[in-house]
This record gives sequence, structure tokens and C-alpha cells, in this order.
Amino acid sequence: MSEPSNRQLTNHTSATRSSPRPRVLVLASDALFEHFFPEDVRARLTEIADWEQCREREDSQQLRDLMARSDALLTTWHSPFIRRDMLGDIPRVRLIAHCGGEVKARIEKSVFDRVTVTNAPEPMSAPVAEMALALTLALVRRLPQYEREMRSGGNVDNRLASEGETLFGRRFGIIGFGRIGRAFARLIDPFNTDLYIADPQCSRDQVASCRGKIAAVDELLKSCSVVVLAAALTPETRGMLDARRLSLMPTGAYLVNVARGGLIDLEALLVELRTGRISVALDVTDPLEPLPADHELRRLPNVLLTPHVAAGGVEVRRAMGAVAVEETALFFNGKSPINVVTRDMLATMT
Repeated sequence: MSEPSNRQLTNHTSATRSSPRPRVLVLASDALFEHFFPEDVRARLTEIADWEQCREREDSQQLRDLMARSDALLTTWHSPFIRRDMLGDIPRVRLIAHCGGEVKARIEKSVFDRVTVTNAPEPMSAPVAEMALALTLALVRRLPQYEREMRSGGNVDNRLASEGETLFGRRFGIIGFGRIGRAFARLIDPFNTDLYIADPQCSRDQVASCRGKIAAVDELLKSCSVVVLAAALTPETRGMLDARRLSLMPTGAYLVNVARGGLIDLEALLVELRTGRISVALDVTDPLEPLPADHELRRLPNVLLTPHVAAGGVEVRRAMGAVAVEETALFFNGKSPINVVTRDMLATMT
């Protein structure tokens, strides 16, 4: 294998140092590097470690050679899938700090037995909750409908009031009450909603803190006019909103998904949407993402679509990079990182 080219590798090593510093390999394409590691985050990384950027997106001998002389990896959405054999028989890598929340689909399970793995989910919580609120408001206030009517050139009589065009006093359901679900509950608190929560992992204290009530999924779907999906995608939750459960939703209800597309049976959802009985806002879809240009979801009037951008803002990426760097600093200063992900935790994570 040839030596790394400048296009593939960028090195930042301290010229002078009084004691050994950790060597960190940043696995990021140029497209994402500046987003996750702006100047101030790079400066902080330089304070704590000697580091180099590798642009490889697939496993290679070059990448393995770089890992063999690295103490930590900072991974991003463009990093290769990390397998145990890539790290060598006796890994020098002791830490993998991921710039994002999802690690299960990016790191082989056996790696967690040998290496400390951290993620950075907190920066995404508020922006995704914000997107859920924006989509909910757009549906309930019928913004897509009014926007289409205005653009069509027809006369829209704004003196005719429509029933139910407000969030105030509505019965809301949140399925999944992790960071995003809790952040969304805080956002809708001023609307004086009647809040129901479905999540077997959450505590009564967590639900009570946002003046909510614990409910089974079926009960929640039957009784709520707005349902927001914020659950992790696991074998148990895949397809949880199937034809039977979707049929439980009241006519005129709204469904918002900012979690994972696989939570909803797409074919069953299409059957419901064709009737016009419910409306949906989807930031995520499954099994197709992005949706093909001719997909039926793009044409239905009771569907609001966004291209998986709820946590895609540059501000979020910068914050995740900063979290990953601080986790690295804690680890190599002999302290416990804040967002350690263990193998046991993977069962309840996306």
C-alpha cells in the first residue's frame, strides 16, 4: 500500500512537548470536517492531543496502519464502519468518541468489549424537538394547505375560521421519552396540552415532571389528536405503527415522525393517507430515504415531508464535535467521560 497522500491525511502534531500526549485520529471527510471541527474546536483538540485527519471512508491497510499508532478515534457520519479486527490483536486505540448519537450502526458490537466508546446525543435533542414542534404547528395550522392555495392564484377567504387550528388544549401523545421526547414536552408546555407518554423505559417521575401521564401505545393512539414519534429503532419497535395501530388514530389526527422511519409500516401508512383520514409530517422514511422523486408520499396533500434535517444544522454538528473533543480530554486526564455507551445499552438504542 502506498504512503498516505496529502489528500487523504492531514497531520497536526505538537513540535515541542514535555510529556507524551495522546495521538488522535479524526475520521472525517472534507465535507464534514469543517462542520464538526471548526477553528475553535480544532484549537481545543490541539491543546490536548497530537492529531491527524484521515479522509478514508472505507476500510484499508492505510487506515489500519493509522489506527495502529493512534490512542483514540474521533468518528463522524462519513467514517468507515469500525470492526474489531481493524484495531489489531492488541489495540492501541483505547477510546472512540463519535460525533453523533447513533453508534450501533457504526461500530461492531465486539469493539465495545475492548474500547471505551462515547457518543454526543445531547446537542441534537433541542433541534430535533424544535423541528417536531415546527412540523406539528405546520400541520395543525394547515400551513401547507394555505400556502398551496395562495400560490395557486385562487381567492382564499381568511375570514372563514376553521375548527381546531391551534395547539392549545389539545391532547398530545409522545412515543419515546428519551432526550428528544423530554425536550419536546418542555416546548409544548406553554400550550396547556393534555400530555400522554408511552415509553417502557421512562420513570413516573420523569413523566410527572412535565405534567404528563403514562399510557400504553394503543391507548395513546386512540385518545390523542397529535402523536409525535421520538423512540429509538430497535427490533422491538420496528414497524410498531402497523395497520392495526394506525387505524386506532382518530379521524383528523396528526402524526409527526422525527425519530426513525422504520417505526412506521410505510405501506400501512399509505393506505391510511389515501383515505385522507389522518395527516402526517415525516422527517424520516423507511425503507427508502431519500424518497424517489416519483414516490406517492411526495404527491399526497395530507403529507408534509422534510429530508432528514431535524438535527442537520451546522450549529448542531459543531456542538457534537466539541462534545467529542471534551470527552477525549476527560478520558486522557483519567476522568470518566460523560456519554459512555456500553454494549448492554445498544439493545435500547437506534
